[in-house]
Amino acid sequence: MAAFRRFLVPALVVLLALAAAVLAGAFARQVLLDRLETRAMQDLRLRQALLTSEIARFRLLPRALADDRDLVAAAQSDAPAARTELNRKLEALAQEFGAAAIYAIDARGLAFGASNWRRPESFIGRDYTFRHYFREALRDGEAQQFALGTASHKAGLYLATRAAAGQAVVVVKLEFDAVESAWRAAPGVTYVTDRQGVILVASRPAWRFAATLPLAAETARAERTALGVAALPPAPFARTGNGLLTLAGDNSGPYLPVATAPDAAGWRLHLAQPLAGAVEPGVRGVQAVTALIVLLLGIATAALVERARQRRRRTAHLESAVAQATAELRSEMQERAAAEARAATLREGLRQANRLATLGQVTASVAHETAQPVAAIRNYATSAALLLDRGMADEVRENLSAITRLADRIGAVTQHLRGFARKGSRGDSAVSLAEAIDGARLILKDQLTRLALVLPPLDPAWVVRAEKTRLEQVLVIILQNAIEALAETPEPAITLSVASEAAMLHVTIADNGPGLAPEIAARLFTPFATSRPMGLGLGLVIAKDIVEECGGALTVQPGGPGACFRISLARAS
Repeated sequence: MAAFRRFLVPALVVLLALAAAVLAGAFARQVLLDRLETRAMQDLRLRQALLTSEIARFRLLPRALADDRDLVAAAQSDAPAARTELNRKLEALAQEFGAAAIYAIDARGLAFGASNWRRPESFIGRDYTFRHYFREALRDGEAQQFALGTASHKAGLYLATRAAAGQAVVVVKLEFDAVESAWRAAPGVTYVTDRQGVILVASRPAWRFAATLPLAAETARAERTALGVAALPPAPFARTGNGLLTLAGDNSGPYLPVATAPDAAGWRLHLAQPLAGAVEPGVRGVQAVTALIVLLLGIATAALVERARQRRRRTAHLESAVAQATAELRSEMQERAAAEARAATLREGLRQANRLATLGQVTASVAHETAQPVAAIRNYATSAALLLDRGMADEVRENLSAITRLADRIGAVTQHLRGFARKGSRGDSAVSLAEAIDGARLILKDQLTRLALVLPPLDPAWVVRAEKTRLEQVLVIILQNAIEALAETPEPAITLSVASEAAMLHVTIADNGPGLAPEIAARLFTPFATSRPMGLGLGLVIAKDIVEECGGALTVQPGGPGACFRISLARAS
């Protein structure tokens, strides 16, 4: 019996160690999978931001070309000169923005202008009535479609916008070679699927157009037609029972898949991260450590029991040692739990920061011309509430009167909004320059308090040929640019001066900021040219168009430490 007991205790200890190792391995595997999934989702959101920014960079281009003068002229006339001018413009824009192709299609579906007009595979004269994006853009105003190019035989995203008052459709083709290359340089396999689960963009080009989900015959036929391909290859991976992926021709082990929610177009971004070297080594390490700890504890317990039988006088001392070791182990476990909690808090902070970063992607402001009046209204309303609490009724009435004027101005700006982006009616009204300057100061009142604004005595006799709301808008655009340029200038100042000639008035606005960079100054009045991270590069283009419509000129003056703009307008007779 004693011999049996001598072998029974070690056997029980070994079995207990094996059981503990199995349980600890299962727990560790789940924890490591959860951590890997969290890191994969963070990585996936970064890759989603890259894809979203690449598409957003091109989405405004067809809209900006929709009412372009050269495009309208070419759409309304078969004159070779008009078509050649359009082709050159599209060719220059494609090179500047890195677009695969930019082309214009008339209402019959025939391309009459293209950026590749000089090449043998030119799109000019091709019939695009078979493309969904052409028909949808004519019907709805805008459309997009991912498909294989009929001339280039390269896949890409086509962004289409109805143009020239419904007489044409402008199309920009975006190819994702740079995005796919960046994905290939990162760990894992990244790919994008459409609503039907067909792969469109992938870090492994061989995966493109593969169907990751079972498709009905009619659905598969519609997908092939829309994508312009003859067949949809089967999925390049298989799903295991525990939700992992095994890749065809890849013997490195399973992959952990994560995916984003579908966007408005039904696109989903997927990332398959390899588990090899990421989970199993850690699981084996935890199992080994657990088994060792349990074995040591078992051996220690058995030794303590044996010694207790032999030497009861040492029982108290041994129990104290075991209690101390247990307390240290519990303290270590508590410290590890606290560290895990801190790590979870940091991970959640990183996830929140990532979510906030993706929200800031490049979108265009649809209220470019009303932002300053709205901000001024908010400031006047806040000030009125404080004045009302102090019983200063007259000052409250002045603020409300200012809010009314600003609201009227927003209405006028909204009425002329399309006129800011393209040629409109010429401003021939008699406008007081002093009133226009006061209107601009009213809109920028809060921002102008943070710097020195030097003004000449405003002469009521300064009357020019213009339109009041638009002239105020020009002053607001130039002053706002100067205010933003002076953000880091120690003693910011803006000087506004007026010079009079026989038939002209010249308004000069200068600041003491850092000035204009040479590469920006060279194309300052070109759409989308800006040095500000959040700028659209449209303000000075709109201002120049307004001044020229009024028969004047907007120019940049050389010299000085900062930027200097000159507005020249004809005197009203």
